[in-house]
Amino acid sequence: MIAPLRVGTVGAGSLGYHHIRILRDLPGVVFAGFAEARAERAEAVATELGVTYFQSLESLLDVTDAITVVVPTPNHHEVARFALERGKHVLIEKPLASTIEEADDLISIAARTGAIIQTGHVERFNRAIRAALPFIEVPRFLESDRLAPFNPRGSDVAVVLDLMIHDIDLVRTLVGGHVVDLSAVGVPVLTPSVDIANARLTFDTGAVANITASRVSRDRMRKIRIFQRSGYLSLDLAQGNGEFYRMRGDVDTATLMKSPQELLAFVERLPLEAPEGEPLRLEFESFVAAVRGLGPLVVSGEDGREALAVALRIVSEIERTLPALAGHVMPGSGE
Repeated sequence: MIAPLRVGTVGAGSLGYHHIRILRDLPGVVFAGFAEARAERAEAVATELGVTYFQSLESLLDVTDAITVVVPTPNHHEVARFALERGKHVLIEKPLASTIEEADDLISIAARTGAIIQTGHVERFNRAIRAALPFIEVPRFLESDRLAPFNPRGSDVAVVLDLMIHDIDLVRTLVGGHVVDLSAVGVPVLTPSVDIANARLTFDTGAVANITASRVSRDRMRKIRIFQRSGYLSLDLAQGNGEFYRMRGDVDTATLMKSPQELLAFVERLPLEAPEGEPLRLEFESFVAAVRGLGPLVVSGEDGREALAVALRIVSEIERTLPALAGHVMPGSGE
């Protein structure tokens, strides 16, 4: 019989709260508790969720096999490094670190100690993405829109590192290649850093992705459109569903060129569905399985590094076009 995995959380902010809530009840896991520097916040969360809190990271690590890191981005490296040096497995919320040098350091320590790093790109576990993956066949063009009303949380960094990084990871996953070229623009609206950004990524596969992120929109939107030779996929990440307009196998392309045709004359519409599941919970289940050697590491530290590298290249490109933004778009508080 496999012993339960002892897991803890570092950070009890708005997202850390949900880490604690889900891990507390996750099968196969003993939730050891959480560490939080703010005593008042720690006491409130501990009381509400009925869990133990620790005043120091070291005391939490003494009773855990793995931790989830949900602290401000500038502290990711320090917290994760301390845990990895002790051989503890870590799930680090996105972005993996503040700099590529920090990300490389964490990956190097994990390789030396045999610990696992999973990056918290939770959209990988979105129901719409899970439903679409079996139908992905060499995408050629992708368009992603992630729009949200203004929220002070995360607003001290550019929207690239706050929101767009989700879609950077997703398009990399869907394309399966590496970014070889990019262009980007962005502007501040309500904050000193970039609040609206657009990036065009070119991959070594020849695919192109156009990504837009905004945190000053009236309505929320999280959609991705994927164009490939076999058809067109439209995914609504907010609703967790989508559609695949697949080219019919019996279509005579020569006939199509002779006159206008109704869409359904040459495509079939397939609703995209996947089993229900809270993405954050599925993410934790995958992490636990990977630590136990019972499943793949879905979003590795290297994946997190790659997404961060692209995000920072986008930031640099925006700074190049708007030099006045220099110093206002690098990672700040994160989670």
